[in-house]
Amino acid sequence: MKKTLIALAAVAASGAVFAQSSVTLYGVADVSIAKMDGQTTKLSSSGTMNNGTSRWGVRGSEDLGGGLKAGFTFEQGLSLENGNISKSGTGEFGRAAWMNLSGGFGDLRLGRSLNPAFYAAATWELTGTANYSVQTKQFGTALNGFRSNGMMYTTPSMGGFKVMLGHQLKGNDPAGTDVARSDLTGIYANGPMAFSVNYNKPSGGEKSFHVGGRYTMGMFTLAGAIVDPAGDGKGFALGGAVKAGPVDLVLDIARDTFYKDTDLLLEVKYPMSKRTTAYVAFVRDGKGKTADNANNVGLGVRHNF
Repeated sequence: MKKTLIALAAVAASGAVFAQSSVTLYGVADVSIAKMDGQTTKLSSSGTMNNGTSRWGVRGSEDLGGGLKAGFTFEQGLSLENGNISKSGTGEFGRAAWMNLSGGFGDLRLGRSLNPAFYAAATWELTGTANYSVQTKQFGTALNGFRSNGMMYTTPSMGGFKVMLGHQLKGNDPAGTDVARSDLTGIYANGPMAFSVNYNKPSGGEKSFHVGGRYTMGMFTLAGAIVDPAGDGKGFALGGAVKAGPVDLVLDIARDTFYKDTDLLLEVKYPMSKRTTAYVAFVRDGKGKTADNANNVGLGVRHNF
């Protein structure tokens, strides 16, 4: 009887430990029929005219007690065209490979991850940072920042406001040139309004800066941003979204005022369920003074799991 009670106590204690830990499999399956200017129509799952990149990953967390948690995320891109790994970086888990500690102090994330510049742009970008986002295409690294070998700290939310600070040490410079990079974002999101500002810069290099916001009034949302990437290019983004019944419509414009280049997006999304969305996207890719404009179209379905 005593041995039985000890065994039951051990099982109960083990169950309590397991109850405090969790591991989740998640991902995105996205496939579209894409027609890019100058190219033959093709099936695509991680391309420019997909809503998102097809991928899978695992994430987990453990409750360490006292409000402190440890967690991790490993994420890998994949192609639905042929089943191959679709690498965002040099490794198999090139989309994400990080661990974090979180608690009342905020969140500290270490490894390969999305960064403060990305989260700042996601605050006001209306497509949900789709692959065909004209803001990302037009202004590039100003909205993406660095991704590998990073440290990122996020403060707790204070009335809807939080600060994100990212840094990459010189020894982790992927180019091997001993360049450190810093990335600072402030985000305010409360009720119908969201606003963000970002500054990111490599040591000894040129800074990138963007500030933007959005405001929702019933079924309408308006968004705008000013973007100043490193280099000559700079400009602005303007967009509007409307919810017509179950259908979401987005019109976005990204204008580089230095190169006289305007990109335009028209997106239509229809939710087939909470996890599955059908979409149509048309992108007019401006070439400025260098070439004729290009028209690209994608018709696809995205499923989140």
